Amino acid sequence: MAEAGTPTTLGLFAGELRRFRGVAGLSQDGLAHRINFSSALVAKIELCQRRPTREFAKRCDGVLDTGGLLERIQAVLGPGPVMPWFRHWVIAEQEATDIRCFQLSVIPGLLQTEAYARALLASGGLLTAEQVEEQVATRLARQEILSRPDPPMFTAVLDERVLHQPVGGAEVMRDQLRHIVKLCAEQPRVRIQVVPTSVGAYAGLNGPFVIVTHPGGDDVAYLDDQLDGRFVERAGDVKTVQQLWDSVRAEALSHQQSIEMIREVAESWN
Repeated sequence: MAEAGTPTTLGLFAGELRRFRGVAGLSQDGLAHRINFSSALVAKIELCQRRPTREFAKRCDGVLDTGGLLERIQAVLGPGPVMPWFRHWVIAEQEATDIRCFQLSVIPGLLQTEAYARALLASGGLLTAEQVEEQVATRLARQEILSRPDPPMFTAVLDERVLHQPVGGAEVMRDQLRHIVKLCAEQPRVRIQVVPTSVGAYAGLNGPFVIVTHPGGDDVAYLDDQLDGRFVERAGDVKTVQQLWDSVRAEALSHQQSIEMIREVAESWN
């Protein structure tokens, strides 16, 4: 049996459910009465003995005034395992008012098509077919934050090499780049900039990173690597990553220039 705090979907959901229930001053019986589910089910979900359904999560969100967080976690994480750093990242991403990311080698997850994500996750043979499909589903579900009624401002800066890296083949790349152009046209809060290879050496070559802004205005950063992710929350370190963002973005083309480049590269994938 998994316990709250372990790297599972259940641990993430259970921990947030207990936290919000405590803030609301409700017992398990009290919450069960309010959402019209049994208190035994509430207890089992908080003990990670049962998986929450979407309806359960939705009703809890309504009673506990979570802003829809529990339903989003239930939808985003699905049935698969979740690493400890990712539990924190999902919450930060779902609650963010502003997301700024830099990617050196791949399309950011929030912008990936299903085919691109599958090709990327299946590469190297490190995951089973089932694990690949679980992670593809998780990645696609996360993207819903960009089309919800109150989406965050999402700004991505990409190294131009990302546009030419053949992930999944020509058709996958063409569809992926067209998807980005279409998404930017449909979602005004999604902004893309590209650092052209002609820039040469610049600060972003040291690796990808993301900065999220919480509703209260505080920033946290996330640094990615091959094994796991690293959260950056100390004020001085966050400031360093913010300066890194400013430096990288200063080398990038404008949003419109970048869209034109992406459109041209998309049509070159034949």
